[in-house]
Amino acid sequence: MRTATFVGGAGFALLMSLSAHAVELKLAHAHQDSMESEIHTTSWLFQKYAQDFGTNFNVTIHPNNQLGQEREVYEAMQLGSGADCIISGTAILGNFEKKVGVLDLPFLWKDYDHVHRVLDGEVGTELQTALRNSGFEVVAWLDSWGYRNVATTNKAITNVEDLKGLKIRTIPTDTYVKAINAMGANATPMAFGEIYTAMETGVLDGLEHNASIILANKFNEVAHNYALTRHLFGPLAFVCSSTFVSSLSEADKATLQKAAWFARDAQRSLAPLREGEALKALADAGVNVTEVDTAPLQSAAASVQDELATSFEATGLLEKIRAAAK
Repeated sequence: MRTATFVGGAGFALLMSLSAHAVELKLAHAHQDSMESEIHTTSWLFQKYAQDFGTNFNVTIHPNNQLGQEREVYEAMQLGSGADCIISGTAILGNFEKKVGVLDLPFLWKDYDHVHRVLDGEVGTELQTALRNSGFEVVAWLDSWGYRNVATTNKAITNVEDLKGLKIRTIPTDTYVKAINAMGANATPMAFGEIYTAMETGVLDGLEHNASIILANKFNEVAHNYALTRHLFGPLAFVCSSTFVSSLSEADKATLQKAAWFARDAQRSLAPLREGEALKALADAGVNVTEVDTAPLQSAAASVQDELATSFEATGLLEKIRAAAK
């Protein structure tokens, strides 16, 4: 038997007020809705915290480019439409603030702790401030679950010479294009949602990404080789529209931030474990995983880093990142 509860007078007004001010948050990302994806896992952790510990949040996750490709989502956010927040790699943000490109330079990051020291410190704060001028609020810097390596459809990569001439998909930014070209491959910028079909049809010879993302998006169904080049790390960013954030009460802003930091901390703690698990899972699935001596590329990386950092007007940031590795 269902019992009705009557709420009248001030109580009814209070309920109506709470309902009227409920925060509807649309969170977008490009990955599949799989817990193999560090981005979807972060989205899920954020959603659970915001809804369970915030009294006022309803978070809807829109995976797999449901609200558009990443750049389209960011551009819509600048106009105050579409998604309220997005989780993506930092490279795409270079289209809106070129200094962010310094985070995606080749052979830059020593380890996870190096990334955290930099992004949770002065460099991260400076980039957050710069992105605010483009209408974005970075509420958390996140880890990729592992370094980016090269996956190929047919040709196995056993040394750096094997990369020459291969059409390898990159994020559509100057940083990634120059980094992959410097490795001898033919960088092919392409939206994330087009990769699988492009490899299946032979438009691409492969892509570069971490093992978790290869698994989460089933790229291993068409890319049967995985070379451990560890050429890029590719941090992630949890970004909200400045328009959306400014519309929140101070209490709701605090909930948003706490939820983002909770998701960040949990996601980071999983990164080394998930990287190892993903590499093993690829091998178990029949993918040919190869080690590659990238010493020749690493020795040449400093000049590439200097060139790109100069073009980003981020030489000072690069020096701080290098210093934090020691």
